[in-house]
Amino acid sequence: MTLLTLFITAVGLSMDAFAVAVCKGLAIRKITLKKACLVGVWFGSFQAVMPLLGFLLGSRFKRSVEFIDHWIAFVLLMLIGINMIKEALSKDQEKADDSLSAKSMLPLAVATSIDALAVGVTYAFLQVDIVPAISFIGAVTFLLSAVGVRVGNVFGIKYKSRAELAGGVILILIGSKILLEHLGILRL
Repeated sequence: MTLLTLFITAVGLSMDAFAVAVCKGLAIRKITLKKACLVGVWFGSFQAVMPLLGFLLGSRFKRSVEFIDHWIAFVLLMLIGINMIKEALSKDQEKADDSLSAKSMLPLAVATSIDALAVGVTYAFLQVDIVPAISFIGAVTFLLSAVGVRVGNVFGIKYKSRAELAGGVILILIGSKILLEHLGILRL
């Protein structure tokens, strides 16, 4: 996996966290660097841990599904991407919550990183060097989440659905790239 593909994947995965961070920023009256970093740590750490768990799970079953691994990666990324696009186009509004307590942040961190678990499974099939990959994903998510808090505080909810939409499209394109490369149609 190239650095560019990893970066694009990290950005795509972090869009859910960015969108939730924007909502947090919208709810928090006085933004501080500490609050923005706390949101970044929550989301960044879960975005790093979940692909590791997925990688470990995928590695366990890799041999039995090696002949269809590219299809599994394609389908997982396609489903995650479609779900993100569906959420972005949904008219449902989430209630703004300014709490940064573990009780508030833990469910959000888990919910926004479930897609990273599935990506970790695909990383096992693609034999990606997992430690640099999850470090990179965690760092990108940390930065984008911390920025998202500030963006939400300044611009409001305007960019939330656009971020989810962009993340979904990115993941669909990466899934398609993996499949097309494996089928020999695309060579990058």
